[in-house]
Amino acid sequence: MKEFGKKIWFFPDGDRPPFGESPLKGHESVVILNPNGTCANVKLTLYFEDRDPVGEIAVCVGAERVKCVQTHNREIFGEHVLPVATQYAIKVESDTPVIVQYGRLDSRQDNLAYYTTMGFGE
Repeated sequence: MKEFGKKIWFFPDGDRPPFGESPLKGHESVVILNPNGTCANVKLTLYFEDRDPVGEIAVCVGAERVKCVQTHNREIFGEHVLPVATQYAIKVESDTPVIVQYGRLDSRQDNLAYYTTMGFGE
């Protein structure tokens, strides 16, 4: 059976917005789709302008499942939860090919801004 996706993805424009006051709370997510028949063990590495990378963030995405990983989620990011307005980049590495998309909802303005992008897959 053919596997779909890539094992390494990069997203250079991470920037966690504040939650804001609107009913739709500001957030940032890395959405990982595993359309394949085996579990994907995923490792996230964060890169910063002014400090060393952090690479101890593990996520498991079941076979034929999707997982939304929000950067303020303490259960996943632990001590590495990103403070608001932190500029960073992220690398997603998986032992099984996956498809990854990045999204940000910034509710600091009345019109709201929702941004999604596919990363660079290798």
